[in-house]
Amino acid sequence: MSTLTLVGSRLAEPGQEFVYRGESSACEGCPYRDQCLNLVEGRRYRVESLRENGSTLDCAVHDAGVVAVEVEPASVRANVASSSAYAGSKVSLEGPCPHTDCPSHEYCEPEGVEFDDERTIQTVVGDPPHDFCALDRDLTTVVFEADES
Repeated sequence: MSTLTLVGSRLAEPGQEFVYRGESSACEGCPYRDQCLNLVEGRRYRVESLRENGSTLDCAVHDAGVVAVEVEPASVRANVASSSAYAGSKVSLEGPCPHTDCPSHEYCEPEGVEFDDERTIQTVVGDPPHDFCALDRDLTTVVFEADES
């Protein structure tokens, strides 16, 4: 189910994804707080559509202002243990990885998923982008269902 919210006008394109980080100290006293701060902190969202005839509103956080959009929770691509990589199964991430230069790092530590979160696998993608895992983990790339909770 989509939610009407305000996002920075630079993010306001259908298909654009972002992780909601919560309230900024600059939000204090803003007249648009209720329309802007209505998402779940730490969740990944996808912009579905822009509100027709919407205006760009001034914002202390976003330099180009904010606009009204419809968003929905987004699915997340991640690497999980191969032994658990089955569509429909619930799994957690393997844990932190210090190898930030690895081509799989963004999938081993995806934005919008915490290490202790148990998520349902929507689809199995297959082999991860790396040739070998420096932590000797046997991983498979999957897509987690959107977090609707």
